[in-house]
Amino acid sequence: MKKLDKLILMSFWGPFIITMSVVVFVFLMRIMIFYIDDFVSKDLGITDYAQLFFFFSLITVPTALPLAMLLSSLMAFGNLGEFFELTAIKSAGISVVRAMAPLFIVAVGISVFSFFFNDRVSPWANLKGYSLLYDIKTTKATLKIKEGIFYNDLPGYSIKVDQKQENGKLIGMVIYKHNNRSYELGNTEIILADSGRMYSINENRYLVIELYNGTRYTDESGSASSRPVYIAAPGGTASKFSNFSRNSFRHYRLTESLSSFGMKRTDEGQFKYHEFMKNITDLTSTADSLRNSYNETQKNLVSGSQQYYSYNYREGTDKTIKKGKWIDSLLTKPVSDSLKKEILLNTKSASNSMLSYTKSQTDYLQTKLKDATKYELEKHHKYTQALSCLIMFLIGAPLGAIIKKGGFGVPVLVSILFFILLYVLTNQGDKWVKEGLLVVPVGAWMANTVLFLAGVYFIDRAKSDSRLFEKDVYQMFVKRIKTRWASRFGKTQLIQS
Repeated sequence: MKKLDKLILMSFWGPFIITMSVVVFVFLMRIMIFYIDDFVSKDLGITDYAQLFFFFSLITVPTALPLAMLLSSLMAFGNLGEFFELTAIKSAGISVVRAMAPLFIVAVGISVFSFFFNDRVSPWANLKGYSLLYDIKTTKATLKIKEGIFYNDLPGYSIKVDQKQENGKLIGMVIYKHNNRSYELGNTEIILADSGRMYSINENRYLVIELYNGTRYTDESGSASSRPVYIAAPGGTASKFSNFSRNSFRHYRLTESLSSFGMKRTDEGQFKYHEFMKNITDLTSTADSLRNSYNETQKNLVSGSQQYYSYNYREGTDKTIKKGKWIDSLLTKPVSDSLKKEILLNTKSASNSMLSYTKSQTDYLQTKLKDATKYELEKHHKYTQALSCLIMFLIGAPLGAIIKKGGFGVPVLVSILFFILLYVLTNQGDKWVKEGLLVVPVGAWMANTVLFLAGVYFIDRAKSDSRLFEKDVYQMFVKRIKTRWASRFGKTQLIQS
């Protein structure tokens, strides 16, 4: 390896590691902020958060690699141009393309790594990360009671507290205890207490509610041992009342399980249907299966619709529909008004059935086609995301040589602009594919094609030492336009005079 190659590689790896770390962190924080409401008030351990951050960090790597590649290559050649090292390289007879050769090899290696990461690691990380996120989202919030508001997240209880003191003492407690038949019997047990306290035991497995100086009211109408009480009323009638009890207490203790508040792991097999959870082999198999099902359903549309006809139409030897002579005789046959009415009702019913069948089959076929398109798009994106690392290098390296600015100023701005362009073109291509305006390969590769052409153009400009981004070039161009305009305007006035 020549000293020139070592110099360029050393100027590349430092910014690449830094920018890769920053970009992964930014994308990770974006995801965490998006789901921040699902993490609040959840009694999760450090291990759960560490696993979630780890999985989502892996998920962001394929997206972060192209941006890191663009920014680091732009900074590397920008620093070389800013400190006139690139000028010294050119004066030694070495072209810009030759100077880019070592980083081109690195970009190819990163693209290959990105491809295998996309195909092997990303589906696993997506499955683990999103299944864990689902479990966190479905976990109930920890027991946090606010003053003057009924708390209903504890199964079987509605609890209200008038005042909470700093020592954990609760003043003015009202507890509605519900049984399994509360929907038909209403509130059958109410507990009022002057004060109390709540705490958990056995590693937060159970909740203890201790109440002091209160009354417990119970309606036992739903119990098996209760007997109705009849009270005589004026007029000889009797009213039926259920058993009702009231018990006063100085100290009353309730213990309830908190198992519903703990996080339970869901079977990961429930998430494997999603295209992000599959590798290229699985995506190809699923897409082919959906396409075959789509084609098979289309072939059976005509034969499947025969059951909705009152009379069987004739078929030819090639299974095509043939006109039957008996139809004309039926149309000319005189019928009574009652029979005609029955015929019209049957016709209307058959038409509605056929319309419903057609609509359901159309929706079914559209769903199959849409699902197949999604899997095919994701399969192509395994390749496009990997190749975008190389394409971003083809844009970043010549731009750095043209701009001749290092650091995190101009390179960051230019990198963000091209990354936004990549993001917009990718999403637009996917949208057009899903709408049926483009075939899958064209829509999936549209962004890479446009940016590859831009990279080739910038390499050509860098080879000719173009001053593409220097202000005085455009100032001189505008000045020449003004001069030509002024000279033409002056000649026109002279001719008119």
